[in-house]
Amino acid sequence: MRIATWNVNSITARLPRLQAWLAAAQPDVLCLQELKCGDEAFPRDELAELGYDVACHGSGRWNGVAVLSRVGIDDVTRGLVDQPAYEDVVEPRAIGATCGGVRVWSVYVPNGREPGHAHYAYKLRWLEALHATVLAEAAAGRPFAVLGDFNIAPTDDDVWDIARFAESTHVTEPERKALAMLRDAGLTDVLPRALKYDRPYTYWDYRQLAFPKNNGMRIDLVYGNDAFAGAVTDAYADREERKGKGASDHAPVVVDLTL
Repeated sequence: MRIATWNVNSITARLPRLQAWLAAAQPDVLCLQELKCGDEAFPRDELAELGYDVACHGSGRWNGVAVLSRVGIDDVTRGLVDQPAYEDVVEPRAIGATCGGVRVWSVYVPNGREPGHAHYAYKLRWLEALHATVLAEAAAGRPFAVLGDFNIAPTDDDVWDIARFAESTHVTEPERKALAMLRDAGLTDVLPRALKYDRPYTYWDYRQLAFPKNNGMRIDLVYGNDAFAGAVTDAYADREERKGKGASDHAPVVVDLTL
């Protein structure tokens, strides 16, 4: 079984590339983030032509998540347990579904903007809601994973130059503590266990030639329980998909499992 995650940074802008990538990579399940598309405008028909059922959760603003599956899609849940609002809006940043016997959540964690900002406090509250959701889901005992754009680099080695992040989000102790809480809840960051190379970045800014210079970050993560992580046979960040005209600023992350 092949399960992937990808922040597409607008599904409308990225649709031709998404279609080509699905045809080439052949994932059974794909979690998407940053749709920038409302549910009514989601390109269901185009993806159905490739054999994918869709569960989406979007409002057309700077967020939105979805799960695509060609192995069935059931028990769809939109939103986290006690998910907090930001400026009185509960944003569409999380969707769960069961696909081929595997429970997946596609998540787009708030950016946080900068330490001390109200959005940073919101990010930490949102991560608490994610933790509560993980605790509720993990009790089922089936293969389970949370995949998506976490907007957190787990370690200093997951950013190209930690000195550049001294006053920034994504690397602060409270954010990393939230990831540690997911690990305490029984989840494992599966990517480093399977990768065969160092520093597998998943995001490169569009500015200042960040991608050609490999000035990247690993913020697109796959956290799975023992039943999921123990079945992983390979994983990779598809760096090639970050290349060329019209690319997202994130690369897809792909995990292969034997279940």
